[in-house]
Amino acid sequence: MLAAGTDGLAIALEQKGPGSQPMPPQQDRTMSATSISRALTPPDIRARKGGTPIASLTAYTTPIARIVDRHCDLILVGDSVGMVLHGLPSTVGVTLDMMIMHGRAVHRGAERALVVVDLPFGSYEESLEQAFRSAARVMAETGCGAVKLEGGESMAETIRFLTRRGIPVMAHVGLTPQAVNTFGGYKVQGRGAGADQILQDAKAVSEAGAFSVVLEKVTEPLARSITEAVAIPPIGIGASPACDGQILVIDDVLGIFTDFRPKFVKRYAELGRDAEAAIAAYAEEVRARSFPGPEHVFGESAKSKRG
Repeated sequence: MLAAGTDGLAIALEQKGPGSQPMPPQQDRTMSATSISRALTPPDIRARKGGTPIASLTAYTTPIARIVDRHCDLILVGDSVGMVLHGLPSTVGVTLDMMIMHGRAVHRGAERALVVVDLPFGSYEESLEQAFRSAARVMAETGCGAVKLEGGESMAETIRFLTRRGIPVMAHVGLTPQAVNTFGGYKVQGRGAGADQILQDAKAVSEAGAFSVVLEKVTEPLARSITEAVAIPPIGIGASPACDGQILVIDDVLGIFTDFRPKFVKRYAELGRDAEAAIAAYAEEVRARSFPGPEHVFGESAKSKRG
């Protein structure tokens, strides 16, 4: 999970159906999801180390994935879906079946961006074999290009095991929300003695074969140091502008999730507020019988009138 700030508006947009045509991508000279004719792969993302920053967002539904795909390089189907779409208090209750369902939906809407799906809590920690079974199922049933798991040195062996068997892995260190009960909350990581361990975690997952690593809610100097120290691109969320990419939860970006707002979130829209205004106007018109109007209903057919 990425610490979420529902994608509910996206569910409503599903009604537009598969006939909705995506806007043609803008042409530019940057290496991004909108400037290539094929889907980005994990090696493409890894090759961005030190280059054009990697733009990433979460998505959980087909219509939102279509929009994100036109502008971003990587789409994460995060287990944050449990909080922003399913109303769970944390990501701990998210299941593998939930991730596969949303992974399928996102994959249907993505053509160019690399789709990465989170492995949820309890689906990979028990053993190397369990991790492989879970990851293989996610990739086979969703069509995604990679999986993401949380943990540093403790997960290095798992990352090595998976990558050697054809499963690309994105790592996640710093604040790892599946371990929120151990941390005692969503606290900033990397202050004091803990900084050295997070640096070692990042180095360990890089050496184990991860193609990228998410750095979540770590101090800026530490995130900068990690970016300089590892061979793979760190993607920051509440980390540093020096990271090789950035990621946020889509519902935070759009202003849909409003239960809380982490310091690292920048809102680019207030769709939650706009949606509430629209729904209130609709309800008022229904009660006033001003909706539906004459233009929204059907008269008798010409054949019925002749009859």
